[in-house]
Amino acid sequence: MSPDATLDDSVAAFIDALPKVELHVHLVGSASLPTVLELARRHPGGGVPTGEEELRAFYTFTDFPHFARVYKAVNALVREPEDVATLVTGLARDLSAQGARYVELQVTPYAHHVVGMPMREVTEALDHAARRSATDHGVQMAYIFDIPGEYGAEAAAVTVAHALEEPPAALVGFGLGGIEQERSAHRDAFRDAFAAARNAGLHSVPHGGEMSGPETIWEVIDGLGAERIGHGISCLQDDRLVAHLRETRIPLDVCPTSNVCTGQVARIEDHPLPRLLEEGLFVTLSSDDPPMFATTLAGEYRVAARVFGFGRERLAQLARNGVTASYLPPGRKKELLAEIDALVSAAC
Repeated sequence: MSPDATLDDSVAAFIDALPKVELHVHLVGSASLPTVLELARRHPGGGVPTGEEELRAFYTFTDFPHFARVYKAVNALVREPEDVATLVTGLARDLSAQGARYVELQVTPYAHHVVGMPMREVTEALDHAARRSATDHGVQMAYIFDIPGEYGAEAAAVTVAHALEEPPAALVGFGLGGIEQERSAHRDAFRDAFAAARNAGLHSVPHGGEMSGPETIWEVIDGLGAERIGHGISCLQDDRLVAHLRETRIPLDVCPTSNVCTGQVARIEDHPLPRLLEEGLFVTLSSDDPPMFATTLAGEYRVAARVFGFGRERLAQLARNGVTASYLPPGRKKELLAEIDALVSAAC
């Protein structure tokens, strides 16, 4: 069913007009189908279909490991700095059309390292793309460098070296993604990398509790100093963890459609988003890998309205949470919060 299938027109219009920020979206995962097709045809033989219908079928995931394999195959198509810049500005264009003003984009330097892109060239591409995103699309771009966890100590070393030695101007955070079950053997390497990044002033924004239990969330809090957590939905299995998250107000970047597509939640109706809010947790709404999951940032707000019955004020609060949890300067946060409040007042 389409996210707009039973959505009141006035609520849909409110969502479209709502100033939004996107805090959890991945560079390669943000690539639209036309962009992926262009790259696949440019670099044939990489295992990614070159036909639109075949590519759509390729994006039908059975579980998270299957998603990770597909993501890896698409990632391997990004071979030149120009490809990196194209992905960034394409995302800015797409988000601008959805009312987004700011995005913290997760970039995986290790993926570019293994195909031979020099750090400096990747950084120059990211800087150029950030400028174009603001000028051409009115979207402010920030970056989070994330470690693909399954690649262990080498990926951690490459990622932190890039973050400290050749950072893009808009780098604000340091993350950890990938298959959570494969992290434990490399725990010390990840802790060391995060300690170095945090000492350099970067914010700690790792994934945790997406495909594993509360123990992964505890590790990113205690071991990595998490200031914001990607997903975090398994926290509900641990009452002590829920109480800790409620008390500390550590934001959880929740991506409902993603969790269904990767098999972490059976049906969208079963998603724990409403309960997370009922528990008093600090939740933001994001899209993760939107074209791969046939969603958008605005689409996630539509899901919240259509499936969970969220009204304008609750949708606006999710948007406020995103602004508050972001790493925007305080003055810009104040401006965006005022825009959201003005829209709510006008809708009353």
